[in-house]
Amino acid sequence: MPAYAFAHLRDRRPHPEVYAYLERIQATLTPYSGRFLAHGDKLEVREGEWPGSLVLLEFPGLAEARAWYDSDAYQEILPLRTRHIAGDVILFPGLPADYDPTTRAEALKAAEARTPAQ
Repeated sequence: MPAYAFAHLRDRRPHPEVYAYLERIQATLTPYSGRFLAHGDKLEVREGEWPGSLVLLEFPGLAEARAWYDSDAYQEILPLRTRHIAGDVILFPGLPADYDPTTRAEALKAAEARTPAQ
């Protein structure tokens, strides 16, 4: 099942180190079969606020996403970005093709029914 790395980047400041990071990141992704799905600030905010830009990467699984993030190659270039761009990064598993949110609703309702009222 695929997994994803998502970054919400804020307070971006142009800097030569950021350009070097961008030039080198794909080489860190390739050994883990990682690829960009989204990258930029052309966002259409429909609810709430979204200051900044986003990056969405896809990997074959969570093990590959973790291995990429923890790799020496990525850790070497990471400060090139973090010194100049504030952000949050999360890794998370994807869902199977047959995912049905009604099943999730049923599980939540059942858990709530088992929890004593406070």
